[in-house]
Amino acid sequence: MNSAHPHPSEATQLLGPAEIRELARRLNLRPTKTLGQNFVVDPNTVRRIVRSADLSAEDVVVEVGPGLGSLTLALLPECARVHAVEIDPVLAEALPGTVADRGGRYADRLQVLARDALEVTAADFDPPPTALVANLPYNVAVPVVLHLLAELPTLRHGLVMVQAEVADRLTATPSSRIYGVPSVKLAWYARAYRAGPVPRSVFWPVPNVDSGLVAFQRRDPPRIGDTVPDRQAVFTAVDAAFAQRRKTLRAALARWAGGAEQAERVLRKAGVDPATRGEALTVEEFAAIAAAHHQDAGDTDDGRG
Repeated sequence: MNSAHPHPSEATQLLGPAEIRELARRLNLRPTKTLGQNFVVDPNTVRRIVRSADLSAEDVVVEVGPGLGSLTLALLPECARVHAVEIDPVLAEALPGTVADRGGRYADRLQVLARDALEVTAADFDPPPTALVANLPYNVAVPVVLHLLAELPTLRHGLVMVQAEVADRLTATPSSRIYGVPSVKLAWYARAYRAGPVPRSVFWPVPNVDSGLVAFQRRDPPRIGDTVPDRQAVFTAVDAAFAQRRKTLRAALARWAGGAEQAERVLRKAGVDPATRGEALTVEEFAAIAAAHHQDAGDTDDGRG
């Protein structure tokens, strides 16, 4: 983190358990499971998240699900701007007031978007975000991360708090039991790793699961030769492989490829053993399969002509 910035607790008044409950009472707020609302009531956890996010003074942060503003208040002194995306209209309306009261001179760095994070696009953000830092609602964590990475090419790094099991899946490596679709799709965009556990006691209401931090750094997508395969084509192959993860790729990709023989031909062309299962493959190997499938379709069309 940029050492020129003051400590978050010196720059803004962070929210503790009493302040969170008072804000909720004033807003007549009852946290809902539907929106995955669990608010962080421990300032030390908030400081740890911001420290681990490794922000620079130039970073533009997108925060999804700011809630009552616990994390927002700690983020504002550490970056150029915070775009807070909040689906709950009551919370979205209340956040600027909380930041004005407790964020002092940093209040003008906040922009609130009363939107569903799964529907935002690059056009919604000015300036464009460079970092994602969020306590993500558990029920939409994976789709939100993947959506934002797809929609916001300027997003270079991030740190998200998610359910511990989801953190494990997002950062799993090939051939591990929990490696699957989220692991491969996140790997298309970024290198991700676990950045530590978060106990359930730091939330209100207390969830019945533990949480974990996942950090990521954007990287270029896999290239096959001089080209990057179409992302959606790669993701379709990934979905097909894991829809029947106990089957060999020859069987699992049969419908996707147009038959088991075609699947085997594509796999061999990609340099992948048809008897392998999807859980053994890297994102680069899935990219090679999609590229081989595209080439095979072209060859077949040429043969018909």
